[in-house]
This record gives sequence, C-alpha cells and structure tokens, in this order.
Amino acid sequence: MNRRAMRKTQLLRPLFALALVAATAACGGPSQPPLSQAPLAGARIGGDFTLTDSTGKRVSWADFAGKWRTVYFGYTYCPDACPLDMTVLMQGVQKYAEAEPALAAKLQPVFVSIDPERDTPQRVGEFAGAFKPPVVGLTGTRAEIDAAAKAFAVYHARGETVPGGYLMDHSRVAYLFDPQGKPVAVLPIDKGIKEGPAAVAAELKLWVR
Repeated sequence: MNRRAMRKTQLLRPLFALALVAATAACGGPSQPPLSQAPLAGARIGGDFTLTDSTGKRVSWADFAGKWRTVYFGYTYCPDACPLDMTVLMQGVQKYAEAEPALAAKLQPVFVSIDPERDTPQRVGEFAGAFKPPVVGLTGTRAEIDAAAKAFAVYHARGETVPGGYLMDHSRVAYLFDPQGKPVAVLPIDKGIKEGPAAVAAELKLWVR
C-alpha cells in the first residue's frame, strides 16, 4: 500500500468508528435486539382513549407521546391480584431505574381502572400514589373504560358478589409500549414477588432505549 492510500485509510478510520457507534445506538446497543423483533411488534394492541386522572383532568393516549409506557388494567377494590401485580411491576421499574436512571426517566407507568362505578378519580389517585416511581392512575365512564380495554385487548367483566360488594374478572397483563405508542412486550409480572421484579427489570433493559 502506498503512502497516499495509507493516509486515506487513516483519515477514514474515525469516520468508520463514528458510523459504527451511530449504528449501534440506532439499534439500542450491542445487547439489545431491534424493536422490529420485539414480541408484540406489529400487534394490534393499544389505541387512543380519553380518560380522567386523579385531579379530574382529561388525559388521552396521545398525551404520553415521546414516553415509553407500561400499562396495566385493574381495579382498586381488588383484594389480592392487582396489588400484587402492581407491586411486582413497580419494584421491577424501580430496579431498572437504579441501573438505568436516564432511560427510566423516559418511562411512564399507567394504571387504568376497569371498575369505574367504584373507582373515582380520587380513589384511583390514592391507589396509584401508593407505588413508586409515580404512576398515572386513570378512570372514566363505563363506555370509555370498555372502549379502552377493547383497544388494549384486555378482558374484563363483573365477577362474583362478595360481602360488601363484588369482584371483577380481568386479564392480568402489563404491557410495554414504545414512545410512538406501539406495543413492544408483555412484562413478566406473573413470576411473583421473588423473581418478578428482576424479570421485569431485565425485560425493560432489553427493549427500552
């Protein structure tokens, strides 16, 4: 190789290095697969809604644009499943935030009630406020909740009557959505309180970028 060719190669090396860094960043890092390979990539889950937060403010799905989001549908009067699922989910989010604070700052957890007859904005706010990092709690009219649940592929129905009220049957699923509102993955909250938080954190680390 002559000197001119060697000089040209030396000049191009920094450009090659920058291109490699840019390509790696675009893919989310060397250990992260592209979002096109996400478990829920292309799934018809999610969609616009307009619900009510704990302050009475109307909130739409579009208001979360630019944020990664976790979404869980449940109800505040749930005696066991919903508190457990939310605890596993939020402990996982907290564990992820400790490892990746900058990326975790781009993540917004959302809790949507499927029991609007009892879950007032204030009550949903109190339930959501029991978890850290901050959770946005949403409720609405029965028609609004039914439409949102349908868009997010969540089953829900009034269950058996119990002393003092009734139970609600519903899907126990926590979704992860990207900043464009597209579904990415189901977070493994079903692994329980011992293994679940670490599994949730690992799933977030795999996809959030």
